[in-house]
Amino acid sequence: MRTDLFDFELPDGLIALRPVHPRDAARLLVVHPGDPDILADKVMADLPLLLEPGDALVFNDTRVIPAALQGVRTRGYATAQISANLIEKLDDHRWNALAKPGKRLEPGDRIQFGKDSNACADGSLIATVEAKGQEGMVTLAFDLSGPALHDAIEAQGAMPLPPYIAARRAPDDQDRTDYQTTFAREEGAVAAPTAGLHFTRKLLQTLDELGIVIYFVTLHVGPGTFLPVRAEDTDDHRMHAEYGEVSTETAFALNAVKSRGNKVVAVGTTSLRLLESASDEFATLKPFHGETDIFITPGYRLRFVDRLLTNFHLPKSTLFMLVSAFSGLETMKLAYGHAISEGYRFYSYGDACLLTPKDPV
Repeated sequence: MRTDLFDFELPDGLIALRPVHPRDAARLLVVHPGDPDILADKVMADLPLLLEPGDALVFNDTRVIPAALQGVRTRGYATAQISANLIEKLDDHRWNALAKPGKRLEPGDRIQFGKDSNACADGSLIATVEAKGQEGMVTLAFDLSGPALHDAIEAQGAMPLPPYIAARRAPDDQDRTDYQTTFAREEGAVAAPTAGLHFTRKLLQTLDELGIVIYFVTLHVGPGTFLPVRAEDTDDHRMHAEYGEVSTETAFALNAVKSRGNKVVAVGTTSLRLLESASDEFATLKPFHGETDIFITPGYRLRFVDRLLTNFHLPKSTLFMLVSAFSGLETMKLAYGHAISEGYRFYSYGDACLLTPKDPV
């Protein structure tokens, strides 16, 4: 399909720069394709009443690392300010990163990172540019390794806020809490599974009390979630691979949910992509440990997920293409038009929608 079919106009004022507090006070747009009352305005705290006892919510429990670093490049006597977002761990001391401005870096350059250029017990977090790729991609070889490097990054890094937030304000200590789900535990993501940000411990407790079961999968969200689709046709776009896991126990339990006639609700597009990657042509979920680069666009037939809770996404993004595949492009354009006219907040720190598929599983 043509990429421009997924474009829409969004006023800058609707881009959320901070989340609402408490998290479950965010607005929730319920979307039912084919229903006369296709749209309903709710809040996240209403979610338990929109599900049935025995339904299952599937969360992504990945944990975001503070992967945004600021530093100073040295080359002889010349210096330059550099920012780097770590995006892929290669071994115990090397990372791939997106650097800005990349044109100021060459292999062999030394970069000293950290607040006031101090980072850990020995006083510095220093890396050598080992290789340089396209569009700011570099490989950084740190002087530290293993747990010492991990602790230095934790101490000196900031949350890697999405570009549409980072362009408007710098990350701060509050983002260390705001840009992490309350149930995050498996470290490895460089972007948050943002639909999960709306859940408080109180909301999780209410869901449990009403008989709505909760399961966890892990998909380490990569930087590809923010990258624009540059191809003019969706067939020419290639997704970045991300590592995910569905345990044997979780696969067995979710298959049982489906067998008894209840719904599997994916919390976030990352959970949905992983569940669909791990399911077979007979709509059976299998254990999964590996990478997925599944790209879901209109025409894709759902295998396993019955409903989707997700945020509002960027125009012409792979995520807006995914929700258009899920509930129908015209339905999602109608829903997004309603959200814009009603002042819903968009993107990672914004409001949410609960979607029903156009073609149920």
